Amino acid sequence: MELKIAIEMRASVRSFTAEAVPVETLRELVRRGSFAPSVNNYQPWRFIAVTNKDVLAAMAQVVSQRIQSLPETESRMAKVVKKQVEFFATFFEHAPALIAVVLEPYETILERGVELEHEAINLQRGFPDMQSVGACIQNILLSAPEFGLGACWMSAPLIARDELQPLLGITQPHTLVAFVAVGNPSKAPVPKEKKSIDDIFTIIE
Repeated sequence: MELKIAIEMRASVRSFTAEAVPVETLRELVRRGSFAPSVNNYQPWRFIAVTNKDVLAAMAQVVSQRIQSLPETESRMAKVVKKQVEFFATFFEHAPALIAVVLEPYETILERGVELEHEAINLQRGFPDMQSVGACIQNILLSAPEFGLGACWMSAPLIARDELQPLLGITQPHTLVAFVAVGNPSKAPVPKEKKSIDDIFTIIE
């Protein structure tokens, strides 16, 4: 698929058919993701693809339990809001595949020459490690349609990160930072309306 079309037609897909995604396709999506730019070319990512239905169900359960345990406001909409968030955080249970994105710690060049902690430098630089992961995930999203697949970038399940990491075998110093649900769309994705270029672009000449 032409890149321009893939970019303009990209849409988050949250409903999938039961058709499995071949392992080789998942590997290729991740391989393309790994070509994204990264801080100091450190490539601070690792990936875990989950296709086991029992594991996906267990993951969805701990996310659901975590959301339900959150203290509610006095708003009459509280339960409705939690139910809505629960859907957006757990629909991956019904995806044929879920790619977990894991962040590997890196040492910045600045750390070798200035008296600042890693987190302080990371904050001042706008979290380049997370920006790197974002670029990587975008590569995956834009590659999915070539294989007839839909995908959705997910961060909501991270509300239960402490419970999810043991299920995925993730241990320190690595950290779970995102998910991408992948599968054959149950219906044709429809891109959402975007802001016009005139609303978002300024040039200083």
